[in-house]
Amino acid sequence: MRRIRINAGDVSATAVLNDSRTADAIWSALPISARGNTWGDEIYFGIPVRLGEEDPREVVDMGDLGYWPPGHAFCVFFGPTPASLGNEIRPASEVNVFGRVEGDATLFRQVADGTQVTLEQVEDCGPGQ
Repeated sequence: MRRIRINAGDVSATAVLNDSRTADAIWSALPISARGNTWGDEIYFGIPVRLGEEDPREVVDMGDLGYWPPGHAFCVFFGPTPASLGNEIRPASEVNVFGRVEGDATLFRQVADGTQVTLEQVEDCGPGQ
């Protein structure tokens, strides 16, 4: 199981990546550091990964990690965005979901626009970890 750590200001969380091509490409590009932008309950920022759509989704779940192909962006979803209808979590346009935050993703509500965000691989602790 591949895990990453997302550090944004005083907020730190781990996330598990799935077995998609998108996850593989992002894993290979780590570590990455960039200034995060907020859009409702989403943090996003451009990353040095260029991919097309892979099983794209218009609506995502709480804590999903998405790759937004038009902006080559890494996205963390933790609640409704300005595009959401009701309580759904809707990206600006379709994203490739490639992982999920472990634990309470709403911690990211504490992160201000422009905060430096760092993504890094988490060392595997062995079987079952």
